[in-house]
Amino acid sequence: MALNDDELEPRRPILAPRDLEIMSIESLQEYIGDLEAEIARVHEVIARKQIARQGAESFFRKK
Repeated sequence: MALNDDELEPRRPILAPRDLEIMSIESLQEYIGDLEAEIARVHEVIARKQIARQGAESFFRKK
């Protein structure tokens, strides 16, 4: 049984949601920017991993 990348990574605890009601509008806008930047970073890593996976799959299919 082969393990995929997700099974090799340690499980991270789920972070508790922030209390948005106590945050100012400016803080909320900054928080959105931070989340969008993190989402963009995750998309970049996913894209790199997909390219690497495709390369590996292509290499092993040829043999």
